[in-house]
Amino acid sequence: MKNTVLDILRKLADGFLAGMMISLGGAVFLACNNPDTPYSKYIGALLFSMALLCICMRGYALYTGKIGLVLEKHTKDDISLLLLCLLGNLLATVAFGYLIGFVFPNLKETAISLCGETGKLGQGYGFGFLRAVLCGILVFISIDIYRNNKSALGIVLCIPAFILSGYEHSIADMFYFACSGIASGEAFLYLMLIVLGNSVGALIIPALQLIKPKKP
Repeated sequence: MKNTVLDILRKLADGFLAGMMISLGGAVFLACNNPDTPYSKYIGALLFSMALLCICMRGYALYTGKIGLVLEKHTKDDISLLLLCLLGNLLATVAFGYLIGFVFPNLKETAISLCGETGKLGQGYGFGFLRAVLCGILVFISIDIYRNNKSALGIVLCIPAFILSGYEHSIADMFYFACSGIASGEAFLYLMLIVLGNSVGALIIPALQLIKPKKP
């Protein structure tokens, strides 16, 4: 029982640390998201990629990075790790989102503009889901390149690509909504759809690879 509790706490901690990294990257992106200096968003997108790079290098558990591996490894322990890392991601992004929104009111205002009716919630659930699918594909590619090629190039290219394209990343969105202070049933449903969309997107390439003929 003791080992089980410790294992759960370790998995939660790894998820929390990943969520913390995403929150710090999201805060940088908000700080660079200035309409008066349009090119600053490119800097913000590039710096955000450092969050995923830290997660991969330290072995933290990010849901959007782990879900693409579920077809490869899907034991009971693997599924529990996936759910615990998602919970850890959520706890961290909510905690740091409210903290950063409180400490930096200007970032909170930016987050409100990003998430509100003129932003994420205004685009509609369908568009949000499809953008999340596209994001999931790019996140999987970045993680797959890092795992198999020991290269950070996929992260440095794919992460800014999904941010600048307007795709939706569920863990980052959890941070943005917490930072904005927007808490509603509509926001919760939106985030759940983004989680689902990221999951679908991250599984497309692994699923196709399963049916690809093996080399003789």
